[in-house]
Amino acid sequence: QVQLQESGGGLVQAGDSLRLSCAASGRILSTYAMGWPRQAPGKDRNFVATTTGSGRSTLYADSVMGRFTISRDNAKNIVYLQMNSLKPEDTAVYYCAGSSGIVTTRNPADYNYWGQGTQVTVSS
Repeated sequence: QVQLQESGGGLVQAGDSLRLSCAASGRILSTYAMGWPRQAPGKDRNFVATTTGSGRSTLYADSVMGRFTISRDNAKNIVYLQMNSLKPEDTAVYYCAGSSGIVTTRNPADYNYWGQGTQVTVSS
């Protein structure tokens, strides 16, 4: 079992930056594909960013490409999401999610471990 705990969310203004962290316990993350899906009010949970177990390969949604960066420190069992140039449409609950059975994925349904989520609110 893997337990995931997000932190770093908050209320910011458009153009600001935030860094989300996801601390894992229970298992070593280096073999897990990890991602940061998000869910805006009234919408489905959507792909934002994902990385392979090694962290060498990453994928991003078009809407965050060039603004967000996913990274991981496997020695510390932590995954990060650096979010720059935030926009009001980035407002959502951001989840840390992982899977041991895949290399990487754009589909949130492929993850089998989830954190509780952290709220990010961007005001205009």
